[in-house]
Formats: sequence, structure tokens, C-alpha cells
Amino acid sequence: MKNRCKIECNSKIVDDKLKEECGVFGIFSREELDVSTITYYGLYALQHRGQESAGISYTDGEKVYCHKSMGLVSEIFNEDNLSNMKGKIAIGHVRYSTTGESNILNAQPLTGHFKLGYLALAHNGNIINSYNLQKNLKKDGYIFQSNTDSEVILNLVGKYKDESIENSIIKASKLLKGSYCIVFLTKDKLIGVRDSFGIRPLCIGKIRNNYIICSESCALDAVGAKFIRDIKPGEIVSIDKKGIKSNYINKNCSCCICSFEYVYFAREDSIIDDIEVYSSRIEMGKQLYKQNPIDADIVVGVPDSAIPAALGYSRASKIPFERAFVKNKYIGRTFIKCSQKMREKSVHIKLNVIKSKIKNKRVVIVDDSIVRGTTSKQLVQILRSAGAKEIHFRVASPIIKHCCYYGIDTKRKEELLGSYMEKEDIRKYIGADSLEYLSVEGLKKVLCKNKGICVGCFNGRYPEYIR
Repeated sequence: MKNRCKIECNSKIVDDKLKEECGVFGIFSREELDVSTITYYGLYALQHRGQESAGISYTDGEKVYCHKSMGLVSEIFNEDNLSNMKGKIAIGHVRYSTTGESNILNAQPLTGHFKLGYLALAHNGNIINSYNLQKNLKKDGYIFQSNTDSEVILNLVGKYKDESIENSIIKASKLLKGSYCIVFLTKDKLIGVRDSFGIRPLCIGKIRNNYIICSESCALDAVGAKFIRDIKPGEIVSIDKKGIKSNYINKNCSCCICSFEYVYFAREDSIIDDIEVYSSRIEMGKQLYKQNPIDADIVVGVPDSAIPAALGYSRASKIPFERAFVKNKYIGRTFIKCSQKMREKSVHIKLNVIKSKIKNKRVVIVDDSIVRGTTSKQLVQILRSAGAKEIHFRVASPIIKHCCYYGIDTKRKEELLGSYMEKEDIRKYIGADSLEYLSVEGLKKVLCKNKGICVGCFNGRYPEYIR
């Protein structure tokens, strides 16, 4: 386990991408389904949203139980422990930490026993006023076992003894500022909640007469469930043996989903708020070429998330697409780096180039984003070493200039190259012959199909409750 923690802590040095926080999954069975195993496969499909820890809570109708640990889903669960997790309702969680350290105390789901009874929670997002809420709860005698904002939500809901758990969630939600998609488990209910701006995704699916609530539709596909719909911003969906019903935190909710769900976070086979992630990335690539045309011999994409955008750029420009990068299949988003020299070689370990595709070619390289610029710089160096005649770097999202407050790991502005460098300075830093980004307007053309999106990390304009 010590090695696993070392791997996770060091991973942030290598992977020059923004990090999302978590993925959630919940199932309510009205039949004899193996809810723990279904939750396991659902979490497996959501593993890209968090690789630090994972867990499953379930109920036998009387008590709520939990099994969680540090590591990947496949490392934590097996046939033996899943076979002992019997129940009709289960929720699961995969975590990447933005609030709270990476340790077992902060792993989810979180569980508690309150006046309302047993309660478990799995949360994706970030509560920006959690410190003040926690301070007030401590004054009321609440004790905290972790340092996560998710435990603040759990205790806040538990604080309100009401005629229903739904009303308690509504009261608690009205005090929360930030992003939250949550699945709750009680001894007889599964509940899903999406914040009033819908910043993080949450959807509903069905296996015959059994309901699922999860972060992305790809998890529904993984367990053989049918997609029903997205949970609306500000909606509370409650499922019990009587069926499914909805309540709302408030009546004036408007969608402002994080644009990075489409740029990078979500799996490309997911559909979020009626927009297919894969198709949106293709369109981002097309729009990128329309705004920034160039004459070149080939287009290459950075595996895996930038491949659709590169395909879109190729289709719009008529420049042939080539799979010039080969990704090591046995390295995920994390691996051990023993020294500074090895850290410098980290991109070479994860990606190698097919030299014959690159030599003496004018290359357009498409990536989904540039954060710190270290990976972009190394990719340009790899292409130069392979004999590229020209290298034109194209980014299928706008310049990231501002920190995110809603569950993305950008706590310090100095971590963002675009916050203190002009575009020409960034081009010189990464060593490309030219550099262009998709504009905010271009991104909105692709994504704003009767939906609002959050572009705060690009232009500093966030949903209204942090102004």
C-alpha cells in the first residue's frame, strides 16, 4: 500500500492535465440483482474520473455497510469480498482529491448514523464554503473524521431532523455553494442530487425495473442498463420500492455544466446533457481549423482524449490524419518515477512516435489543452527528434488562465502557463513553429445547444454564486 500511495502522489508531476474530482454510481434493485457486482463494473467504467481510492456502500434493509480502500477498483474488489456484500441498494465512488488529502480517511462513500437513520454519501464536486459550514457544525457538536467537504454535506444533511430525507437534503443544499453531484443511500432509498447549475454530470438509467444513478452514461452501458435521462440542475431524484420521484432545490435552476467535461474529463462514449462527448470533440477539432487554418502534411493527435479533435481538424482541413503516437497500454495515468532524469523521460515512457510517419513532414499536433506546458514541450521535442520539418501545435480548447473553484485541481494560478504568459511566449516555451487555441466563442458554438456551460477557467466568469 505504501507503493500505491507513492505512485499516486508522484503522478501529479507527470500528467500535465487538469484533474477532475470523482465518479459516483448508485443502484436500487427491485429484483434479485447482485447490486455490489453491478456497482463494481459501474465504477470500473468511471475509473478515469479518479484513481486514488474507491469504495462501495450497501444496505441489507437495516444497516448500511461500507468497503473502501486506496487504489484502483480492480485492486480493491474481488469475487470474495463482493460475494459478501449483499443488499438491494448500493452506491460507489472513485476519487481524485481536490479537497482533502489522499488517504483512507477521505476515501468514499462516507457513512453516518443520524436522527434520520443510517446514511451514506458519494460526492463529485467541490463545496467552496465548506470551511465556514464545518466551523458552524463543530460548534453544534459535530465531530469530523476526515478533512473533506463531502463530510460537511453528510453532517449537514444529518443535522436536519425532518419528516423526510428529501426535505433535509433540500435544506442542506440551499446552504451549499459550489459543485455537487451526490448519490445518497439510506436503508430503503437511493437518492441523486445535482447542484443548481448542473456543473457536474449525473444521469439516470434502468435495468428492467431497477434504477441506476451515475456520473456518466458510459457506466450504464458497462452494466447493460438503458439510459433514461440526465438529472436536471437543482433536481433531487428519490427512488424507493414505490418508484421514482423528483423534488427541486429551487425552481429557477439553469444549466452551467463544466466545459471540461467535454474537452477532457468525460469518457468519449458518454452522452452528457444531450451532447455526445465524442461528436463534440470532433466538432471542436473542426472549429479549431476554421479559426486557425494551416498548410501541413499530416495531423496527429495526442492519445487518447485529443484523438477525436485531431480527426475533426483533419476532416475540416483535408490534411491526412496519422496515428503517429503509440501509447504504452500498461501505464495508466500514474506510475513510479525514481529520479529527476526519469521524470524528464516520463512522456517518452508513456508515448513513443512512429518516426517514419514524422520524418521530413510538416506536422499539426492537436491536444485537448495545455496546463503547465511541460508535456507539450516534451511532445514537440519528440517530434523534432523524429525529424519533423515543421511543428504546428493546435489546442482544442481556449487558453486556461484562471483557477477553478468547482472540483478541478488548480488551486494556484502560477500552475497555469496561460495565466502569466502570452500566446507567443507559450509558443516559444514549448518550441513549436506556431501555436493556436480554440476560442471561447468557438467552444460555445460547439457546446451551447440550448445549454449553458461554465468557461470560468478560460475567461474568469463563473456561475454567479462565487462572485
